Parts: sequence; C-alpha cells; structure tokens
Amino acid sequence: MASTIPFSIQNPTWTTSKPHKFHEPYKNLHFLSNPASHSLSKPSPLSSSSFPLNPKFSLLNPPLLFHPLHDSSHDRLLEDFEIPIINNHQKLETLIKFDQIMHGESSKRVFIQNSPWVSSLFWKDMHKIANKKVKLEFKDIEKRKYNLLRRRQIREETEAWERMAEEYRGLVREMCERKLAPNLPYVKALFLGWFEPLKEAIEREQKLEKSKKQKSAFSPNIELLPADKMAVIVMHKMMGLVMVGHEDGCVRVVQAAVQIGIAIEQEVRIHNFLEKTKSYQRKKTLHDVQESMDKEKEMLRKRVNNLIRRKRLMEVQNLVKQDETKPWSRDKQAKLGSRLIELLTETAYVQPPANQSEGIPPDVRPAFRHIFKSVTKNPGQKIVKKYGVIECDPLILTGLDGTAKHMLIPYFPMLVPPKKWRGYDKGGHLFLPSYIMRTHGSRQQQDAVRSVPGKQMQRVFEALDTLGNTKWRVNGKVLDVVERIWASGGNNAGLVNRGDIPIPEKPSSDDLTEIQKWKWSVRKAKKINQERHSQRCDTELKLSVARKLKDEEGFYYPHNLDFRGRAYPMHPHLTHLSSDLCRGVLEFAEGRPLGKSGLRWLKIHLANLYSGGVEKLSHDGRLAFVENHLSEIFDSAENPVNGKRWWLAAEDPFQCLAACINLSEALKSASPHTVISHLPIHQDGSCNGLQHYAALGRDSQEAAAVNLVNAEKPSDVYSEIAARVHEIIRRDSNKDPATNPHALLAKVLIDEVDRKLVKQTVMTSVYGVTYVGAREQIKRRLEEKGHITDDRLLFSAACYAAKVTLTALGELFQAARDIMGWLGDCAKVIASEDQPVRWTTPLGLPVVQPYYKSQRHLIRTSLQVLALQREGSSVQVRKQRTAFPPNFVHSLDGSHMMMTAVACRD
Repeated sequence: MASTIPFSIQNPTWTTSKPHKFHEPYKNLHFLSNPASHSLSKPSPLSSSSFPLNPKFSLLNPPLLFHPLHDSSHDRLLEDFEIPIINNHQKLETLIKFDQIMHGESSKRVFIQNSPWVSSLFWKDMHKIANKKVKLEFKDIEKRKYNLLRRRQIREETEAWERMAEEYRGLVREMCERKLAPNLPYVKALFLGWFEPLKEAIEREQKLEKSKKQKSAFSPNIELLPADKMAVIVMHKMMGLVMVGHEDGCVRVVQAAVQIGIAIEQEVRIHNFLEKTKSYQRKKTLHDVQESMDKEKEMLRKRVNNLIRRKRLMEVQNLVKQDETKPWSRDKQAKLGSRLIELLTETAYVQPPANQSEGIPPDVRPAFRHIFKSVTKNPGQKIVKKYGVIECDPLILTGLDGTAKHMLIPYFPMLVPPKKWRGYDKGGHLFLPSYIMRTHGSRQQQDAVRSVPGKQMQRVFEALDTLGNTKWRVNGKVLDVVERIWASGGNNAGLVNRGDIPIPEKPSSDDLTEIQKWKWSVRKAKKINQERHSQRCDTELKLSVARKLKDEEGFYYPHNLDFRGRAYPMHPHLTHLSSDLCRGVLEFAEGRPLGKSGLRWLKIHLANLYSGGVEKLSHDGRLAFVENHLSEIFDSAENPVNGKRWWLAAEDPFQCLAACINLSEALKSASPHTVISHLPIHQDGSCNGLQHYAALGRDSQEAAAVNLVNAEKPSDVYSEIAARVHEIIRRDSNKDPATNPHALLAKVLIDEVDRKLVKQTVMTSVYGVTYVGAREQIKRRLEEKGHITDDRLLFSAACYAAKVTLTALGELFQAARDIMGWLGDCAKVIASEDQPVRWTTPLGLPVVQPYYKSQRHLIRTSLQVLALQREGSSVQVRKQRTAFPPNFVHSLDGSHMMMTAVACRD
C-alpha cells in the first residue's frame, strides 16, 4: 500500500501533465483520501469513476473545497514521524486516523497523482529526521555505556589494591566483633591471618624511619603508601611468585625483592595521582581531572622552555623537581622489597589442622623462611652457586593451586579499547605503566625506540592498535564443559591431573642397587608432582580470569612488542596466543553471518583442529571428513561430557568442541548461511621460519616443502623430516651392534619415530635450536609416549634421535642453513668491532640485540647482599653471532603478522 498524507488546497487549477515515473515503493502515489476509502480503485462519492493509477488530470468543475489542516495536527504528524514506522500499511492507517480525528467521517477527499514536492521532499525529510534521531539516540546510548565501562576500567586500574586492603580491614573488624574467624577460602584465610601483624610491623617501621637520624636507604620510599595497602601488595606478590615461578617451594630473594619494589612504585604513582584529584571538584570525573593535569603539565612545559631561553636555570631545576617523582632505581626497589619481605617472614605464620590429642601444644611455624640454596646453572654442570631464597612452608603449597581466583591478577584485560599508541610509553592501559616494547632493561634498545621519529613508527602503532581494538568475549558453553571436567579431577582434554602421584616407599632390603633405584623413583615422582602443581596453578589462573569475564559483553587485550618486533598481549594468562584451553574459551565478541564461504571454512577449520593427518588432506578431503562425521559432531555439541565424546580425540579438543557447537547450530538452522558466528578461523603458516628462509633464498624446492608454491594438497615438512629420520634409523638398526654403537638405540627407536617426535625440533631449528635443546625436546616427547621407562636408556635414545633429526634437517634445507651461516658471519664481523647488531624491520621498527657482558652490582639489604645485574658496555660476541639469524627471522615474521592484521582490518 502506498504512503499517504492528507493535505488541502483552495480552488485548485488542474492542468494536464505527462505521467510521472514511479518512485520507490513508499513514494509511489500520494493521495487525498476519503476516510472510508482504503483502495485506489474505489470510486469517490464526488466522481462517477475512479482515478486510474496514471491519470491525465483535466479541470474539475465545480472546484472542490478542502478543509485546511490545523497547525497542531501537522505538528503532531511531524512528531509521530520522528520515530520509525514499521511498514507502509501502518503509515496509511496512521494517517487515515489523523484525518478522521480532524475532520470526522463526512470529510471529503479526492485522489491526486504523485506530486514531486510531496513525494521527494516531504517523505525524504521525514525519513532523514527519523533516521537522524535514531542515530543520535543510539550514539547517546553507546556513549553512556562506554563512559560507564571506562569508569569501571579506571577503578580496576587505580583502586584494586585499595579495595583489597579495605576487604581485609572489614574482615578483621568482623572477626573482632564476632570473636570468630570467618569461613574463608584457603588463601584468603592465610592472608587474613598475616594482614594485621604485617600492617602493624610496617607502621612501626614507618614511625622508626621518621624518628631515626641515620635513615635507611629505603626510608623515603616506605613512607609513600599507607601500611595496609603496602601489606596487601607484599602478601599478594609473594604468593603470586610462589604460584607461577617457584622451584620446589622457593623463590629467589633478588627476584622477589625487585618485583615487590616495582609493584610498590607503581602503586605510589597511582596513589599520588588519586590524592591530587581530591583537590578538584568532586563532580568531575577522573577523565576531566586527567585532562586538567595534562593542561597543567603543558603550561609547566611552556614555562620551563621560557625560563631556559632566559637562562634562568636554577628556577628550571626547582620547577622540574616539583613536577613529578623520578623513577626509582633498581637499588631502591630491591632494598625496599627486601625489607618488606623480611617483615613478612617475621610476622607470617601457619598452623596445621588442630590435633585432637590433649596436652600437645599447637604447631605454629613461620610461613616463610630466608635460606641459602646451592644451585647448578645447568644440569650436569659442576659449578655450584649459592642463592638466597625465600622458602615457603609445605602447608602453603597444599591448597594453593585451588584458590587462584582470590589472587589479584595484574594487567587484566580491558573493558574499553586501549589508548592508541603514540610513543614508547604512550598507549595501552589508561593508568598502569605501559611500554610499547619489553626491553628488559636494555638501555640501547630503549634509546633506539625513543629516538625514532613517530612517523617512522606509524605502521607499528597502527598494527598494535588494530590488535588491541579487537573485541573478545568468553565462550560460555565451552567454559561450562571445562569447569565440569576440571571439577571431576581433570586429566582429560589436555587438562592436568589434579591429584599427585604417590611417593614410592623405601625398600626393606639393603641392596644398594634397589636403594639407588628407589632414590631415582622418588626424585622422579617429586619432579612430576612439582610440575603438576605448577600446571594446576596455571590452569586455575586462566580459569579465574575466564570466570571474572564470562558475563562481560566484551573485553580487549592491549598489545606490545618484544625487542624483535613480535606482538604479544600484555595480559599474561588467558590470551588467544596461549594453550588450547584459552583458545577454546575465547571467541570474537562481534559476530558475522557465516555466508556460503564462511560455512565452508568453518568445516575446514574443524578438520584442521581434529588433526591426526586430516589437516594434510586437500580442502575437499577435509570437507568430506566433516560430512562423514556429522553425527559425532552433533553429539559432541549436544552432549559434550556424557555423550560419545568424539571431540576429545582431537589434537586441540576445546577448540574442536567450540567448532562443533558452532557448526551444529548452523547446520540445524533453517538458513545455515545466516547463522551468526563468533569463532576465530585459523590461517596458519607451514613452519613460518623455514618459509622466510625459502623466500629469502628464492629456493623453489624449499618453498614447495613449506607451501609457498601452490599445490592441490598441502606439503607437510614435519612428516617429510620424520620419514627421513625413520629411514636413517632403519638403516642403523640393521647394522652390527658390535661395530656400530647406535644399532641398539636404533632398534629401540624404530617404532617411536613419528611427526610429533620431530615437529618441535624442526620448528625451532631455524630459530637456532642447539643440540642440547633438540635433545631435551625429543626426550620430552619420548617421555609422553611412555614406552621407554629406563631413564638412562631414555637419555641415550634422545641424544641419538636429536643427532639424526638435525642431520635430516641439514639435508633437506641446505639453502636455509647457508643463509643462517651467512647472517651469523655478518653478525660476527659487526660484534668484533664491539658493536651490537642493529637493523630496521619492514615496518620501520629499530631492533638492537641486547647482548652485552653484564656487570655485577652488589647492594647490601636488610636480608642479605644482593647481586644485581647491569648492562655492561662491551658486547657478547658469541651471543650476538648465534642469536642474529633467529632474531632476524623473528622480526620478519612479526612484521608479516602485523601487516596481515592491518590488511584484515581494511
């Protein structure tokens, strides 16, 4: 039904005109209506015949009088059209009702032909008004939502430690009032017991430092934060290090002291900023305050420049001193951290569960002890060094891996897009210190990045912003499955077993061989349990992040670079670059309709994730594999835990499950191509490092091996190397063991060689893997297979397999080896002049290899003398030479990835 609008004219003069072309549906034919008329063909009571759709009007006699429309009804009409109307039929009914209200049933109307000023101007304006208002309202809603999320993000970054301190203060008050310890999770119960004594100890230390004439080196720094906030930081940082970086329950003093010192310094800066904001109007947001402070800084800068021009240097120095506190030196951080750790060791205690026997005093013992431990740098080395470590009581480790959710996790994913990168320290998080490159203290690299013009770095900034602005969300269905498997004990779908293996009991016999075997088995069991504990802590940290984010509409990962130019998320745990668990749990927040091509690629993606040789079939072969397993895919999606569990056989089970759920939704839909998908579809290179070497050498044979040349089926370089290794081992196994020492090892390994055994070594060969590195990689794969149980035989077999694998690599990729050698020779020439190797990546990023001879710098702290490493002035020639080929290829690979990210965005 065409759109309508009532209007009136007095004494019209009709002229004959040529028929007009029809416009869009809503502009077809506007008419003056009889309220009783709902059809263009129904005769008007004023005329003997109906109007045709395309009439030639002649003069009407007598002229008709039309009621003029009142302004109020016209205004109302405009108001009503400021909201979008669903369809043309509703528009017609609405306007007829207006006409009935204004003129009653007796009002007369006649049909007239489409008039240009009605159709093209009036309706065009109405739609513009409607769309403009809807867009403005949508923008307003989005702006309000963004501002709410931004305020939450600012609170997360600036008030995290304060909220934690307030929580413990509240728990202490509650405990005092009720005379009863609250029922808390394990870690929180520990923290609550330590919080008050540690806080009081820090307060005493702060008062002591104020009253002392001969102040300690850390005296100015320990007074910069309230004692309760400082206590919370020390406890959480110490336990965080125990969770992720401990060796047999020990953390090195130098590592712990520096980490705590850095955390205190960061919080001091935020604390000072928040204190400054209190002097501004309360109504202003932190964003407004930051803008005001930026203006103040700009004014200060202008004032300083003006004073410099007038050569009033003393006033310049005073102004700069007043502006901001300087960054703390490593010495200050370590000294303050050491003193706070010492206070923790003096005040934190643990107590095992109460013994039922009467008369036995409670076993209260220190939670942390400062001891010295002898450590060899590498296994098998005779050189032994003593390190000061903080050893935690075994009771602390007992329940630690189940309570990671109560730990404060730094650099949490952001609720709003990160700040755009504009320089070395300008971008990323809103308030947390963010640097574009992880230089690990290398002054040369820092200076190179700081001094490069912003225009040269523009493409790097753009790529990092593109990665940072990608919105992610948690896949709730996959997370539920992970939680169910984890709650039932893990040990499935790649999750670690939540239990420990039992420690073997000492044999009753005095046989030395038996005793030696027992010692080896005990050492092995303890090592496995230690690895399991570390993996459980890691899994808990990943899951704790996912649980906190599962109800968010979306979140963002600020990215920065390592010194070679490879981009990584700044958050350390749940990221899209991490394990299968993380990749399965994460998906894009903004979905897209699959379309025909998307549905096809979703099936290919699922086949790639299932792996087991399927990923090496042609695209048609992979599509056929999925079609042949649709019943298993549907079952996996509907009943992942209690069904056939086909998805568990995949190489990447959780990602495979996510793909099964998405594909099942699409295929069961009435319109599969319109189903919205949030799933990231992977496009992976075939051994990227070898691809870069093949391209650098323009070697067509090597290019074909790593799929740089078009082919019907993808080549598999890992399978080809595995086949060569198997052939060499088969030949050796047929030799006489008396004359060939490798013959026996070859017989042991003949059935162990497969693609997975050699994959990691092949992948890392172009990044400079050494023989020792290759041996350890292959040894781990043989341990996973579990067929060789004797440790000595396992070690010998790994040594032999590593030599054979490196030999096979040299045969297949001779050109790559030659390029690696040439790059190493170039680096040797540069380093022999005592210069670091430098280059600029294709995106304009300057790279300086940070390998200098380190200088030991001894500082005396309250705990012990610490040896801090400083970057020296002379380069390490050997390290500069061996590291250059892999670092150069890494920088090319990082550039390629960032260029791809920007191309995808465009």
